[in-house]
Amino acid sequence: MASLPSLPVLGEQHFRQLQQLMRDASGIHLASNKRSLVAGRLLKRLRHFELDSYDDYLSRLTHPQYARERRLVVDLLTTNETYFFREYAHFEFLGQWLSGRGGPLRLWSAACSSGEEPYSLAMTAAEHTRGNEWSVLGSDLSQSMLGIAEQGIYDMAQARYFPEGWLHRHCLCGVDDMAGRLRVQAWLRNKVQFREINVVQPLPDKLGQFDVIFLRNLLIYFDSAQKQHIVRNLADKLRPGGLLFIGHAESIHGFNLPLRPVRPSVFERL
Repeated sequence: MASLPSLPVLGEQHFRQLQQLMRDASGIHLASNKRSLVAGRLLKRLRHFELDSYDDYLSRLTHPQYARERRLVVDLLTTNETYFFREYAHFEFLGQWLSGRGGPLRLWSAACSSGEEPYSLAMTAAEHTRGNEWSVLGSDLSQSMLGIAEQGIYDMAQARYFPEGWLHRHCLCGVDDMAGRLRVQAWLRNKVQFREINVVQPLPDKLGQFDVIFLRNLLIYFDSAQKQHIVRNLADKLRPGGLLFIGHAESIHGFNLPLRPVRPSVFERL
């Protein structure tokens, strides 16, 4: 029996190069225990270029004509798993907070990935606010994820946590060649704007102020100093009394910020 071909090995030196690439491009630090995950995600790119080693692949990334490939590396190495109404208790509390409020209201999903979170914010605002004077911003550093978000088309499996009745009020369910898929309704898509923003970098001058900011499941990628820098910048974009939501597995304890806890992983701007 013929032996199977051996897989390329991502050595320590090449992993350090990728750590530096990610740090320069996004500010994200790849922990040393992520080496096997990184190797697995980039193996498909080696196969795409018909390369035998990570050394050959990393050599390509140093050339100016491979700028798009370097960006793709950042996309591949950033976890983008998400779904509608993830960590549902946050949306339940947000709905209570928004109930009866009039506009104008601005909500921001600051690490929106493929768009399920900002659309979940939009549906919550549509269900609970008084009037229609609200808007949602979804931002991410991944252009490919933002492209998916702008289309607003998802597998029906993503709808498993929708509150009762919301799917049919806010989405169209596909038929024929679109069977098994959904699309966020046009009027709701029009209430959501998407922008490429890296929250590690200085925020755009004309970003404005927000009533609600979701910054969930992103801080886990950064060290303590970076976390404090990011949260302070976003807190500056919150109106007094506005809410900041972070992931349940994240903490900003001891950061000396103008925020007070109101629920687990929910903070109010002082």
